[in-house]
Amino acid sequence: MNTPGDSEATAPRGLELTPFHGLRYDPDRVGSLAAVTSPPYDVVVRPDGVHLLQDADPHNIVRLILPQSTSPGARNEQAADTLRRWIDEGILKTDPDPGLYVYEQRDVDGTLQRGLIGALRLSDPADGVVLPHEDVMPHVVADRAALMRATSANLEPLLLTYRGDSATIATPQIIERTAEKPPLLATTTDDGVSHRLWALTDRADLAAIRADLARHQALIADGHHRWATYRRLRTEHPSPSPWDYGLVLLVDTAHYPLRVRAIHRLLHGLPVADAVAALDGLFRVRRLSVPLPEAQAALAEAARAGNAFLLAGDGAFHLVDRPDPALLARTVPAGHPEAWRTLDATVLHATLLGHVWHIPEDSPAHIAYLHDATTTVTKAERDGETAVLLHPVREEVVRDLARQGATMPRKSTSFGPKPASGLVLRALEL
Repeated sequence: MNTPGDSEATAPRGLELTPFHGLRYDPDRVGSLAAVTSPPYDVVVRPDGVHLLQDADPHNIVRLILPQSTSPGARNEQAADTLRRWIDEGILKTDPDPGLYVYEQRDVDGTLQRGLIGALRLSDPADGVVLPHEDVMPHVVADRAALMRATSANLEPLLLTYRGDSATIATPQIIERTAEKPPLLATTTDDGVSHRLWALTDRADLAAIRADLARHQALIADGHHRWATYRRLRTEHPSPSPWDYGLVLLVDTAHYPLRVRAIHRLLHGLPVADAVAALDGLFRVRRLSVPLPEAQAALAEAARAGNAFLLAGDGAFHLVDRPDPALLARTVPAGHPEAWRTLDATVLHATLLGHVWHIPEDSPAHIAYLHDATTTVTKAERDGETAVLLHPVREEVVRDLARQGATMPRKSTSFGPKPASGLVLRALEL
C-alpha cells in the first residue's frame, strides 16, 4: 500500500470495520454499569487497583482482563471459567443483531469523544492499513495471547485513530445522528467521565461507513500489545475465521482530537541519589523543591530546548536536561529519522537506561510503566526508587514517524481518553 497523505485517497485497500454481536452486561444483574467497568488492563495500577476494582462489584471486568491466581495457567483458566459462568448465568448477554457501536465519552472538563466500536480486519504492518508507532514487549504479547486463547474473546477494545476529510462525511454524520437517540447504556465512572453506547444496525448506515473507511488507514493510539496479540492468534486459526478480526474503537481525530500524554517509568532498585550521581558530567541536573505541577511546568519549558526529564523519589524533583552531544552520538542508534533520534523516549532508553544506568527495559523486575505522574512519584518515594517523568509527544510527530515506518520506543505515548473496559466484549466462539 502506498503511503497516503492526510486524505489517504490513494489507498487501494483500507480499513474494514465489521459488525459483530456484542456481549454486554445485563444492567438488571449487576449493581451498576460503572461498578463493573475498568480502565484498560495496562492502566490498572497493580496490585492495589485490581483489589479496588474487584471490591467494587463481584462481576467487575478486571476479573477477566487481570485474573488473580497462583500461576499464569491458573489465571487464564480462571478467567475462562468466569466468563463462561457469567454467560451461563445471564450476567453477560449477547446482543441479538450484529452491529457497530457508537461510543461516547464526555470528560469532566467537557472533552467529548465519539467513535465506532467494531471488529476490524487484521493486517500486517507492510500493508500500511494499521500503523503501529511503538515497539512491543514479547512477554506481554505472550501473556495477552494466552488469556485471549483461553477465553476465546476480545475482552476490551484497543484504540485506533484516523483522519477524516471532506470526502468522508457519511460516517461523522451517522455518528452524530445516532448520538441524538436514546442510548443502549449510559453510566458515569468514578473518574467523572460519562459513557454512552448505541448499537448501529441499519444496513444503509453500515454500508456507508464501510465505503468511507475503505479509503483510510489508522494509527494505533493505544493497544499495541493487543494488536500484536490479535495478529499472533490469527496465525493459529485457519482463515476465514473470527480470529481474522479484532475488537477496536476507531476515532476520527479530525472531528474528535485525542489528548496525548506521557507514560512514566518507575525504576526498581535504583535510589534517586544513585541515579543523579551517575549523570554527573553527562547531563545538567537541577534540584527543584516545588510541588509536582510546578515541576512539570519546568519540565515542559526545558523540553522546548531539547531532551528533558524529571527524576523523583526523595521528596524533591531533579530536572535533567542538556545532554552531552558526544554522549548522544555514541549511544543513540543511527539509521533512524532525526525526529526519532531526538525523542525523549529514545534518549531515555538508549542513553539513560541502556548506557548510564544499565537497566534492562524488558524486565518487569527492573522497570514499571505507569500512566499517572502522581502515582509514579508516590510509589518511588514509598519504596526508595526512582521515578522518571516524561513530557508528552505531539500527535503529529507520532503519526509522521509511523508513516515513515519508524516505531518509537515502547510505552512512549498515552493517547486518551481511553475506552472503558467492560461496556462491550466480543466472543469469538459462542
